[in-house]
Amino acid sequence: MKYLYIAILLALGLCSCSTTKNSLMSQEATLAQLQNLMAGSYNSADQAKKDSTYYDITLHMYPIWNDDMSAKWLYVEQAVTANPDKPYRQRVYKLKTNSDGSISSYVYTLDNPDEYIGKWQTPSYFDDKAKSILTIREGCEVIMRKDGKGYKGSTGNKTCGSTMRGATYASSVVTLDEKMVSSWDQGFDADDKQVWGATEGPYVFKKY
Repeated sequence: MKYLYIAILLALGLCSCSTTKNSLMSQEATLAQLQNLMAGSYNSADQAKKDSTYYDITLHMYPIWNDDMSAKWLYVEQAVTANPDKPYRQRVYKLKTNSDGSISSYVYTLDNPDEYIGKWQTPSYFDDKAKSILTIREGCEVIMRKDGKGYKGSTGNKTCGSTMRGATYASSVVTLDEKMVSSWDQGFDADDKQVWGATEGPYVFKKY
């Protein structure tokens, strides 16, 4: 009976380890899927042709720090297509799973961003860079959830502070699949009046 008890405990222990391992593998696979969907180059040229209130913007998102097994990372660069060497936004996104199955896309700014202009073309440039070059934008993470073959997500309610053009907070709503990313970024003042960002709907970036 004693040996049977020990055998049962060992079996339960092995089962627990196997379950934990499978769970970690599943989380990594989910993160990799979202990273793969996001990765690539996009522009909003088609939208700009149809509606002059939208600019022709180019968006690049490419994986960096691929040896990190705890999260997935992307370097992100946006510029008016006519001025690719003068990006108006440079960010790093960190993708990490949550206990409810959603994925948080944390947003970071870069120290000395000019150093990284165009480095989406050579993502390995980041390999020798410590993550201390990053500063997190607290409360600005986008919570992504599976939606069919893609993902949808948004920031929290008034959690992302912003001082740009008189704003006190910003919001982002994101939808993506294998062919496109739509992103609606808006800034609001203390009276909840929109002070920057598209007013009629999201920017639609098609992958090319």
